Amino acid sequence: MASHAPDGSSERSCNAPILASSVATNATVSGKIGEETLESLMSGDGFVGNVHDACPDYAGKRGREKGQLIFDAAFESGNLGRVDVISAFEYDLFIRPDTCSEKYQLWFYFSVRNARKDQRVIFNIVNFSKTKSLYHDGMTPVVWSTSRPKWVRLPSQSVFYYRCPDHNFHYVMSFAFMFDAEDDLYKFAYCFPYTYSELQHYLARLGRMKLDFFKRDLIGSSVQKRRVDMITISNPENLRPNREVKMKTVVITGRVHPGETPASFVCRGLIEFLISDDPQAKKLRRHVIFHIIPMLNPDGVYLGNYRCSFMGADLNRRWDNPLPWAQPTIYAVRKFVYSIDRDRKSDLRYLVDLHAHSTLLNAFMYGNAYDDEERACQQASFPRLVNTRSSSFSMAQTAFNRDPVKVGTARRHLGGTLRPHTNVYTLEVSFLGFISPGFDGKITEYTPDTYADVGKGLGAAFTDALLVS
Repeated sequence: MASHAPDGSSERSCNAPILASSVATNATVSGKIGEETLESLMSGDGFVGNVHDACPDYAGKRGREKGQLIFDAAFESGNLGRVDVISAFEYDLFIRPDTCSEKYQLWFYFSVRNARKDQRVIFNIVNFSKTKSLYHDGMTPVVWSTSRPKWVRLPSQSVFYYRCPDHNFHYVMSFAFMFDAEDDLYKFAYCFPYTYSELQHYLARLGRMKLDFFKRDLIGSSVQKRRVDMITISNPENLRPNREVKMKTVVITGRVHPGETPASFVCRGLIEFLISDDPQAKKLRRHVIFHIIPMLNPDGVYLGNYRCSFMGADLNRRWDNPLPWAQPTIYAVRKFVYSIDRDRKSDLRYLVDLHAHSTLLNAFMYGNAYDDEERACQQASFPRLVNTRSSSFSMAQTAFNRDPVKVGTARRHLGGTLRPHTNVYTLEVSFLGFISPGFDGKITEYTPDTYADVGKGLGAAFTDALLVS
């Protein structure tokens, strides 16, 4: 798929831009929603504020002639709130804020069709809510088309991140692109998408494998009544309610922030490792119980939010006091974690919450800082094991803190309320890539497969931490 600068150059139009008139619901770009929209969203059917089948007019042209691009984001995980046409080959694109929130604009995911073959355009994403960005370091959007149904990153020479005088000197990310197939549908996204439906299909496929060490349960439901799945991986004799042996236990959570899609690929890599025929995985299944909740915020994922739930809450600030009606997913998972902590037949050793980072490179961990020296040493030991098992992990970026801003996160809250021998961490992976030792600072871009490798390395580290030969 080629990507080039547009042919010819002209000054940016001074005419007032035209708002794409067709949107999926009656919501405004500001994120405030009306009663009809709220009812639609509560049913789980609405895609609030996203453009739908939008074909902005330019230079007096109306209708849908070939080359007049048609934009759409009214699909699962989609996000594009507005399209302003600047010229025949340039468009300003506005990210829709998270539902019921005006704070967060980072995740975008939209489709384009009706292009001419070899048509060249520039797309400007103009309203990011963050200024610090991995675009400074060479990150680029990802693209997919019906002719090439595999997500790939755009070449860095086609992407520019800069302060734009036409937008009050706010940061804008512009990318040049050439449509190389006339009848294709093209999709663009901030990072590799991983939807709620994709997770459901994946878990259903695992269920059809009839593995006796794999169990899928419904631990709770979201506000919009989507599933919060928990999968349990361990040999069947370990899961009997009348077992006599006290079992080491690990809990993994992910996608509390819906736009952090790399977390799902890491989680998938961990699952693939744990169900594999690898001798280490078999040994773990004999001696450890793994409880994995892959998607804590299914509504946010489905709606195309970056950070918030359907109701506009950052769920990773609600662990200290989740409300069952407003944050039911956190309420249910927190209740489950405390039940394990109290269970005399369970020995909860680790809880790891999976995230992605929008400004830093590599994979790394955040842990808790403790005044007790023995506990601090215990907390520091597991990241060192992950470092030996994952080539993209950075101990230099791994940090231990009690930052008051993080109060209410899973790491801070559970790390302070569970029994002292339970270690709680946040695992972060970069949206962009990692720097391997000995490669002179060259960045290796992450792919879905290399994100999965981080998960496999995490699984191998549990072997080192929990199983002493």
